[in-house]
Amino acid sequence: MSFLEVSNLSKFYSVGGARLEVLKNLELAVEVGEMVAIVGTSGVGKSTLMHVMGGLDRRDGGLIRVGETEITALTDTELVTFRNKYVGFVFQFHHLLPEFSALENTEMPMRIAGVPLAEARKRAQDLLEQVGLTDRISHRPGLLSGGEQQRVAIARALVMRPSLLLADEPTGDLDRQTGEILHRLLREIHKQHGLTSVIATHNLRLAESCDRVFKLENGCLQPAESM
Repeated sequence: MSFLEVSNLSKFYSVGGARLEVLKNLELAVEVGEMVAIVGTSGVGKSTLMHVMGGLDRRDGGLIRVGETEITALTDTELVTFRNKYVGFVFQFHHLLPEFSALENTEMPMRIAGVPLAEARKRAQDLLEQVGLTDRISHRPGLLSGGEQQRVAIARALVMRPSLLLADEPTGDLDRQTGEILHRLLREIHKQHGLTSVIATHNLRLAESCDRVFKLENGCLQPAESM
């Protein structure tokens, strides 16, 4: 049994009274410890797929199972609890809170979950050190570069010790050199933390470094041809 199973997944939106099918009976199975890339043109539905798989949005049909949990059967409250505990998200735009420091942003999910401050702070400090920001932990996002802000976002995604990491265009807003550094960091983080990871990306170099690559086209996933 795969760790992440997506079966017969469908998602549509109503646009001007018409039905726009973004995902059509989509299938995906990701094994424990795999790092899988999803590529495709802009607007094809990669972000929609990531949001639905991670429980940020609801599907219109099909099944999604993460580990032993069928997340499509959870109530909204149960889904929030599951998502916060088991799924880490990294987005193209980091969504850091500007009034808080790197350390405070990183520890925020634990504080919300009721983890004692000393434990939350220690874990956040350790993760920021791991992503190379030891000397920047007191800086607010406005004083950090784009790459540094994304490193904070990666640390924040890991702070609850998730099993599944979903990264949606994690280097899409960065220059090439900074993006390459983040590529290597994501691969290292994936291995060190024993994650199962799915990364949606335009960047073929990042995709090629993954265990498998799928192309999203016409609402369905197919194994990508050699890039």
